[in-house]
Amino acid sequence: MGRLGLGRLGLSSLALGTLGRAEAQSAPAAGPASVAGGTETHGLSTFGDLALPADFASFAYVDVKAPKGGEISLQPSSTSGNQNFTTFDTLNIFILKGDGAAGMSMIFDTLMAANADEPDSYYGLVAKKVWISPDKNIYRFYLRKEARFHDGTPLTAHDVAFSLQLLKTEGHPAIRQSLRDFMSAEAEADDVLRVSLREGHSREAILIVAGQPIFSAAYYKSHKFDETTLDPPLGSGAYKVGAFDQGRHISFTRVTDYWGKDLPVNRGQGNFDKIRYEYFSDRKVGFEAFKAAVYTYREEFTSAIWATGYDFPAVEDGRIVRATLPDDAPNGTQGWFFNTRRDKFKNPQIREAIGLAFDFTWTNKNIMYGVYSRTVSYFQNSPMEAKGKPSPQELALLDPYRKELPASVFGDVYVPPVSDGSGQDRTLLRRANALLLAAGCHRQGTNLLLPSGKPFDIEFLDFSGALEPHTAPFIRNLGLLGINARYRIVDPAQYKRRTDNFDYDIVTENFSLGLTPGEGMRAYFGSQTANMPGSRNVSGIADPVVDALIAKALVADTREKLTIICRAIDRILRAGHYWVPMWNKRNHLVAYWDLFDRPPRSAKYDIGVLSTWWFDTKKAARITLPGH
Repeated sequence: MGRLGLGRLGLSSLALGTLGRAEAQSAPAAGPASVAGGTETHGLSTFGDLALPADFASFAYVDVKAPKGGEISLQPSSTSGNQNFTTFDTLNIFILKGDGAAGMSMIFDTLMAANADEPDSYYGLVAKKVWISPDKNIYRFYLRKEARFHDGTPLTAHDVAFSLQLLKTEGHPAIRQSLRDFMSAEAEADDVLRVSLREGHSREAILIVAGQPIFSAAYYKSHKFDETTLDPPLGSGAYKVGAFDQGRHISFTRVTDYWGKDLPVNRGQGNFDKIRYEYFSDRKVGFEAFKAAVYTYREEFTSAIWATGYDFPAVEDGRIVRATLPDDAPNGTQGWFFNTRRDKFKNPQIREAIGLAFDFTWTNKNIMYGVYSRTVSYFQNSPMEAKGKPSPQELALLDPYRKELPASVFGDVYVPPVSDGSGQDRTLLRRANALLLAAGCHRQGTNLLLPSGKPFDIEFLDFSGALEPHTAPFIRNLGLLGINARYRIVDPAQYKRRTDNFDYDIVTENFSLGLTPGEGMRAYFGSQTANMPGSRNVSGIADPVVDALIAKALVADTREKLTIICRAIDRILRAGHYWVPMWNKRNHLVAYWDLFDRPPRSAKYDIGVLSTWWFDTKKAARITLPGH
């Protein structure tokens, strides 16, 4: 059961999806061209390597002949910024206030767009090329003069400069933090943008800039940016906001005269005339709605439903297709995260003890039908995952901090022990009890008291009951240790307020640091974000050694160096027991009404449903949907 699904679905975002029967490129990729006083290039990447030449026709996973038309509908399956899985009350997803609507990134263009076959390469969208100064502190983007907003007004360098400054000063705290190395942007001409970065900036700073949404400066002269709103903003992307009902559904309609539809980064993409998101407060209700064709595409995160729920007529007669889609992107990190800002969770021995009460083996067998594997790392199933004892290269990074780090960092990396599968492994519970006593807790009858003398109680906070069956046996085991634990569900608005202000004991979080971890590590693990309202650093991790290694990671000049640094960070975080890791699977379980077709293959790092699939009118003519 995951908290992430289709990835970032904006058509020009880093993890976008795009499409299949490609016009294959056989020519070697061209790197940046040397020009006087700097280099000029058609793309950007973290380490400067680009797989595609300047004259590429399309991405290799798209079908440029894919027809346009039809509709696809789905539930939100990933969030960012202020978005919420179960409701929305604003169309502004770029500020802290409100619950943002799904899909809003689709209406905005960016300077450059990602190739989902590469870990971190961007190619020209609004910008056709970029000049890079020798010290890589100045970037000059040359914009396409044909770029237009949906009202027909030109999109210029003035709009881009305005957008970047606005996001840095008034955007969501996570956006402001990610733009920390962005210093200034100015329009040298309508089609020339100069961007200045801070000396010593992170290697991905310019990619973050290139991936930001572009707003109309004229539009925001009469609209406030830092407020919630249900007025559809002016965009320039392949889609614009269509009909919506606050908190229930929102649709996006394809812009038929979209200015950028024939660009190489867009060909074969944006094929649906309409994309609609449906919201449900209960996962079971959402599944019943899918069976009734209230929406037509579903990614399944509930293993019990996947194993036993698809036995209804539409599946049996082939009107609904089930598929397992591969994805080479790292699985992401899902777990119960402790709020270490609270005194009761400050001792890592206490946190480790609590983790021992979760019996993954029993849960996977009895609740999840054996679909999942145990997550152990913050970089699960990626080269950055630490294993065994530190390598000599890792020790070279860790040794200067030996006095500040626990001794366990220098031994075998922490892996949660495998239980006997009984659901109440007595050996592990005895070990947990010993850790609690060593941390200064003590028993009073059947209750465990904290070192302060207060009863040890824990609240698992959530906005949905989807994880309640998995948490219930965990809570029972905590009870055997004398800990009074409970699972509390609050409405999404209250959940957001409480998490934004760190008002919780334990929450579930799922995130991925991608194939090239960078600023995301600062957002999730950095001291700078530990007490920043709306931060994704839900555990409140504030470790100077972790900060120092993140700083090294942000300026690592090769992927090999970055990998070693991330392994060292993984060791420290796992030794800190900031979470109780959950589970993962290396594929996507999807089901859909047989109305669609898709390319022969997905991109390596995104399944690309909304961007690369298309509506098949012949299939649609053959089936009847319930209630239609």
